[in-house]
Amino acid sequence: MKAKNYKDEYSKEPIKKDKTKNEKRDKKWIIIVTVLSFIISFIMALISELIIPNAVVSISIFLVLVFIFLGIIFDIIGLATNTADPKIFHSMATKKVKGSKKAIDLIKNKDKVSSLLNDVIGDICGVVSGSCGLAISITLASMIGTSKLLTTIIVTSIISSLTIGGKAFGKAIAINNANEIVFEFAKILNIFSKNK
Repeated sequence: MKAKNYKDEYSKEPIKKDKTKNEKRDKKWIIIVTVLSFIISFIMALISELIIPNAVVSISIFLVLVFIFLGIIFDIIGLATNTADPKIFHSMATKKVKGSKKAIDLIKNKDKVSSLLNDVIGDICGVVSGSCGLAISITLASMIGTSKLLTTIIVTSIISSLTIGGKAFGKAIAINNANEIVFEFAKILNIFSKNK
């Protein structure tokens, strides 16, 4: 008796249509992410360029810390979305708990959510905090009278270690509290959503 070839039997026209639809959706998403990246980068870079060179060093340092903190927070949310349990939110949705449907949407689109939060916003925060650090190191070098090269290396190293260390610490929080983080983020998004 000849064994059924399920690949031939079930991989005909409908799957090709789905594949084409998915490819179109993926291309659209890539374009959206690219445009969003440009807009967010432009706004953040503009803010940093307008404020940091003319600001007191303490304010500049505070702004860099804000950018680092934002990068870590969005990294945590992105990772939590990937590890959250959708069953919990489906159960909450049957009881009409506010924010549960938004949480389901986030988990359903976890690849896009993590791409936007981890890659787009997280990486932009890293780049902007690095360029802000360069401006701070030049100001510090002229104030203290140290070498610009040495000051830049030290400031850049501090920013890198805070970013990497913060994200490493954040990963443990994201994995251990994924459902709570996604739910809280969903509730925030729900405030701005039309379909509550």
